[in-house]
Amino acid sequence: MSLSPPDTRFSLILRLRDVADHAAWDEVLEVYGPLVFRCARQRGLQAADAEDVVQEVFSAVARSVEQWLNQAQRGRFRSWLLGITRNIAINVLTRAPRGGVGHGGDVGLAELTAMPDPDGVNSRLFDREFEWQVYHWAASRVRDSVKAVTWEAFHLTHLEGLTAQETADRLGISLGNVYIARSRVMSRLKEVVRQFEVTE
Repeated sequence: MSLSPPDTRFSLILRLRDVADHAAWDEVLEVYGPLVFRCARQRGLQAADAEDVVQEVFSAVARSVEQWLNQAQRGRFRSWLLGITRNIAINVLTRAPRGGVGHGGDVGLAELTAMPDPDGVNSRLFDREFEWQVYHWAASRVRDSVKAVTWEAFHLTHLEGLTAQETADRLGISLGNVYIARSRVMSRLKEVVRQFEVTE
């Protein structure tokens, strides 16, 4: 599906200054938590260590979001988050391993942590992961707000690659209803994704 990756809306980020604002933190964690986890796993961490990274990243965000907000040239929230994730993942990698030093030992670890990010490759991967995660976040909301056949018509045509006629035949609905369902779901997805856009 082709939705351009939005930036996190500024009003939501402002709310992160209040650690007691559970709704804001839940929303950010729902989208960014899996993203940070996958980023940590891609750095070579085991699942348990990647979970630790997620906790440490969002603790760091809670401690420093106010300072980040006060920067005149702060850039995008997810770029800042990627930087924190990289640093914490490296810290976890350089800690004394739970089971001793593995193959390659300290030399391999030093090479891994010193690897550059040529041409912003990691940033682009993070952006693609973010786009996919926002889609899942939006899709879970839209799927629960439309009829099952409406969602299935969208899913079959947009994600499974079936033609509108094949979808109509499979679901036992008219061709017109397939087009209407697909359009309705796309509109709702765009509307929900827009909730994550910057309103600054």
